[in-house]
Amino acid sequence: MSELSNNNIIYVVGIGPGDVSMMTGEALEALRTSDTIIGYPVYLKLVEELTEGKELISTPMKQEVERCRIAYEEAQRGKKVAVVSSGDAGIYGMASLMYELLPEYPGIGLSVVAGITAANSGAAVLGAPLSGDFAVISMSDLLTPFELIERRLRAAAGADMVIVLYNPSSHKRKDYLAKACEIIQDKVPADRACGYVKNIGREGQEAVALSFSELHDAEVDMFTTVYIGNSMSYIDDGKMITRRGYSK
Repeated sequence: MSELSNNNIIYVVGIGPGDVSMMTGEALEALRTSDTIIGYPVYLKLVEELTEGKELISTPMKQEVERCRIAYEEAQRGKKVAVVSSGDAGIYGMASLMYELLPEYPGIGLSVVAGITAANSGAAVLGAPLSGDFAVISMSDLLTPFELIERRLRAAAGADMVIVLYNPSSHKRKDYLAKACEIIQDKVPADRACGYVKNIGREGQEAVALSFSELHDAEVDMFTTVYIGNSMSYIDDGKMITRRGYSK
């Protein structure tokens, strides 16, 4: 990472699920060489063992634009800046917003540092559910109209894709997983293999394999990643597996 010596580049870093052992070497190096690390408070807490002696700046949820502008302003002051996102910064993370604002800050560059997104890290815990085509859909309707989420769910289920659901529940959206199941229940049989993983790579990690009918009533939260299998998916010894189709 020769660019790390350049103060005019902001690193948008995917920290993976949160455990330092699951971060890439590039991400570790970006944080090590940064003066200032900016992020949502929960994500800064996850990497606190890497931030000693560094300036930490956080903004709460729904203040992402302000967070990005702060990063640019700090870089303009000559700081080496890293903006952190959980998982991969380019997947429901801060990378796209940072690029949207980039034209307003001439002389500053961006370098996106890849991280392990929840779809991958959760799949490894659950078994092997993503061996073929799959779709990742966020159930959060803060930035996406629910009507569009519904269309995407129906399309993915109709195409017999494994579906990975991010943000399946929150304090204000406790019934959204049940809604998702109801939307696609005409395309997904009740005995279809499904699963979910809570707190991937963190304290309290829990993986559950279950049927589609059981998934409807599962208790999940915003730190849960849900997997809805396709016609090639099955459960064996508590693991969710999707056949690739190899002849044996």
